[in-house]
Amino acid sequence: MTTTQADLVPDPAGEPGATTSSGLTVETAEPASEEPGAHWEPDGEAAEADAEAAHWSEHHLLRAAVRWVLVIGSTIVIYSAFLLAKGADPLAVLRSMWDTALGNPDAIGETLIRSTPLLMAALAAAVPARAGLFNLGGEGQLLMGAIGAFLVANRLDAGAPSVPTLVLMGLGGAAMGFLWAALPALLKVVTRTNEAISSLLLNYIAALVVTWLCFEPWKDPTSLGQAYSRELVDGERFPVIWGARVHAGIFVALVAAVVLWWVLRSTTWGFKLRVVGGNSAAARRAGLAVGGLSIAAIGLGGALAGLGGMIEVAGTEGRLRPDLLVGIGFIGFLASWLGRHDPLKACLAALLLGAIAVGGSGLRITAGLSGGAVNILMALVLITVLGWGPRRTRSAA
Repeated sequence: MTTTQADLVPDPAGEPGATTSSGLTVETAEPASEEPGAHWEPDGEAAEADAEAAHWSEHHLLRAAVRWVLVIGSTIVIYSAFLLAKGADPLAVLRSMWDTALGNPDAIGETLIRSTPLLMAALAAAVPARAGLFNLGGEGQLLMGAIGAFLVANRLDAGAPSVPTLVLMGLGGAAMGFLWAALPALLKVVTRTNEAISSLLLNYIAALVVTWLCFEPWKDPTSLGQAYSRELVDGERFPVIWGARVHAGIFVALVAAVVLWWVLRSTTWGFKLRVVGGNSAAARRAGLAVGGLSIAAIGLGGALAGLGGMIEVAGTEGRLRPDLLVGIGFIGFLASWLGRHDPLKACLAALLLGAIAVGGSGLRITAGLSGGAVNILMALVLITVLGWGPRRTRSAA
């Protein structure tokens, strides 16, 4: 006799087994232990995949933590060996650097001030890097931005309210930075001149222009032989928000970093830059305007550097000097690489390098070392971070 599904009657006692209407007993599985309304459980393959992903994530985090411990530890060990070779006490020097850079609110404020132009110079290098280009002219673009800001300030002659004046000075600085950066970009596209070399050489020309302005047409008549420009007045300066020197221009730099991060990550233009940076020949075959994207990338980097120059003169310096922003462009370039050309990571990199720079300002007093000794520490940080950095998998590459 054939047993059908309709003939099965559940055991009223809830015990294993069921009885058919014809008297046959059929073994059934153990009743489910789930309560009504319990959550759905994924099938075996999905659960296994989730477990594997969770294990990979934990393994990745553990490797990242170990890597950073090794990076920091090896940097401190190597730099301590250098200090010992110079006859200094490593513990005393490192403690002094910490106190100078982060030991009190005024020290933290000084670190933030030093980090701001570094961040803008890092952003100037990060944008072209996304397109596979090297912008070593951040320092010159910072200086030209400072000149552009002064041009606007001199034109307005303190005849406008503070906010419009600062906005116009920022636009003037960004425009000058863009135009200065457009030179190596055009040479790259038109004559195939290496943009790294041309942008680097333009740094020296920009420094000569600033020196000439400070000695000749813009020299402060009350400077008593010193070479610098007039001092910007209150309406042409960012307001001080903390202590005696921390100014509101810091927020302009942070907003610029966040906006740039969003543009590079979420817009079609940012995606095109990544395509060009990944394979320019393939991007050209796909119909992308590689030349225009390259000019736009370097130009935007120059505009950000020019804005950084405006922030420096309108926030910290207040006037042009021949030695304005010396070395900032190159350290900012390192900060961009340290942050792997990510604008948000570049903020942390600029803060780290700014703290090292400020901490090293007291080395001559505490250890009899030159202030340039911190450059060794910066180089060690860069080498160890990039050397111990995560390797890209073949599939990711």
